[in-house]
Amino acid sequence: MDIVSRSVSGRFDFIFMDIMMPVMDGLEAARQIRTLNRKDTKEIPIIAMTANAFAEDVQVALNAGMDDHVAKPIDMGILISVITKYIE
Repeated sequence: MDIVSRSVSGRFDFIFMDIMMPVMDGLEAARQIRTLNRKDTKEIPIIAMTANAFAEDVQVALNAGMDDHVAKPIDMGILISVITKYIE
């Protein structure tokens, strides 16, 4: 969250966000990024990367402002598919 808030607008193409982090979890970080007063933080794809892969977990991530969800362990085919969806 701090890196995004201190960055120049448009600096990042994606944010890959772990849900389980110390101090601030990824859900709260996504919420805070989305509330920053910058156009890019409203539009940048935030991708949840977590071992929490039940349908409810995916929905919680989406409700927090994330755009997509990739389950751990990471399947490279799925990751490439998700990245491709946002660059096309």
